[in-house]
Amino acid sequence: MGITKLADLVRFEAPEAISHKDISDYSGKKIALDTSIIMNQFRAALPSLNLTLSGLFFRTLTLLEHDIKPVFVFDGKPPGEKTATLEKRAEADGRKFTNYLGFASTQTKDCIQLLKLLGVPVVQAPGDAEALCAQLVKAGTVDAVASEDMDTLPFGATMLIRQLNASKDSEVTEYSLQKLLHKLSITQKEFVDLCILLGCDYCDKITGLGPKRALALIQEHRTIEEVVLHVKRKTHPIPHFWKYKEARAVFLQQPQTSVPELEWTEPDEEALVQFLSIKEERVRKRLTTFRQKRQTLREERGKEKCKQTRMEDFFRVTRKRQLTSDAAVSSSGTRKRSKTK
Repeated sequence: MGITKLADLVRFEAPEAISHKDISDYSGKKIALDTSIIMNQFRAALPSLNLTLSGLFFRTLTLLEHDIKPVFVFDGKPPGEKTATLEKRAEADGRKFTNYLGFASTQTKDCIQLLKLLGVPVVQAPGDAEALCAQLVKAGTVDAVASEDMDTLPFGATMLIRQLNASKDSEVTEYSLQKLLHKLSITQKEFVDLCILLGCDYCDKITGLGPKRALALIQEHRTIEEVVLHVKRKTHPIPHFWKYKEARAVFLQQPQTSVPELEWTEPDEEALVQFLSIKEERVRKRLTTFRQKRQTLREERGKEKCKQTRMEDFFRVTRKRQLTSDAAVSSSGTRKRSKTK
């Protein structure tokens, strides 16, 4: 679910925090992906495990051929605060909660094996993947987080990318946490409280409290503790045994996770042909196309870098000559004044 209506709130109240880009703008960047979001997208559109794997295969290659370095982060054990939300989702899918986890686990193992054969890093989060994704970007290990859930922002991800779905005509939406906080005139802690008021996966919310009203209350009162003193209980009843403090701790007190050194290698073509339930010719053709496109892109980037270096060298030399000339003129003027004396 993420954060209820946060994207709408940002669009209306802090449009400066949003940038619209093309997938090619992330060439050469390291991006952590919340893999559960991708798997759920494929699972909804392609219920078959084989089709889900083929979808992941083609999408990953599209990222790689743009010379993007993806890091696939998988969910670990969900926080206890999220259990109720997961039970509701499992019920909506027509499964019991335990069966839901078992199905996801079986599919996850195959996805991890596929990604390793593609040569991309796979990281297992101890809890929610979005929390570890946020940690990776805060630490500078990656440049951004790609997820459709907005809750990577209250976890502290400095840059969030949405719609990175590898479609040719797709416009990528980028969110800057720094610009968002600046525009809303709130701190990260206050932003977390705002997200809890909007509605998150870790506790209930105050009924009937819309995004604009929630923002106004946080901007005025700064904490949930103060907000509850200033809302009308009849129209906005406070949840019984409201676990907002526990939800706040989930966002703000995530334990630091040790992440192994990230490494990207070339896809194992022969192993992929054996692993995937796709025609061999189709797998090999797609891998060939990927290598050709990536090589062309790298050559173009290399030429652009050389051009930029020559430009910088030109201006550096020109500036140096100008400084030398100015120094000579200044020295000449000093000698002439001395002779006059």
